[in-house]
Amino acid sequence: MSGPDKAKVIGEEWSDERVKSFLAIEPYDAAINSDFNALQKAYHAMRAEDFERFIGFFVEAGRDLNAVNEHGETMLDIISQHRRSAAYADILKAAGAKKAVEH
Repeated sequence: MSGPDKAKVIGEEWSDERVKSFLAIEPYDAAINSDFNALQKAYHAMRAEDFERFIGFFVEAGRDLNAVNEHGETMLDIISQHRRSAAYADILKAAGAKKAVEH
């Protein structure tokens, strides 16, 4: 976490263990889908190249790329709305993710 007393780190290398640690993140609310939550947290925290590694581990663990939030949206639905997130959307599509209307 950066703040006034800490320098922001840009371009920091993430180990596989750190990337995989996002698989264990649990939602604060039991009503939130844990697979969607993990995808969302990883998307918000990771650079595209780390997110791509995470998606590989996520799929390998048998997790659901098409999990939905409380509004019925997949992570691909949300990421596709962000104009600077094309790389993240491409990563999800390559792994087999779909928009909610596609499944």
